[in-house]
Amino acid sequence: MAEAYKIADLRAKSPDELKALLVQLKRDQINQRFAVATGQSEQTSPIKQTRRAVARIKTLLNEMKLKAEAKASAKS
Repeated sequence: MAEAYKIADLRAKSPDELKALLVQLKRDQINQRFAVATGQSEQTSPIKQTRRAVARIKTLLNEMKLKAEAKASAKS
């Protein structure tokens, strides 16, 4: 489930760890949606938390990619 992922904690992780976490969160997101759709869970807030955690991770991965590209172009 998507705990409150702090941006500082996520920045400390490597891109590979973030990608693995992203896959896990996507899987959790699907399971949460099925649980709500089938009536097993009435809480929809975990879906929102997971969606936001996914967005944070995608943003960090994009920042890391842009930073690496900028470094590579500066060396050229």
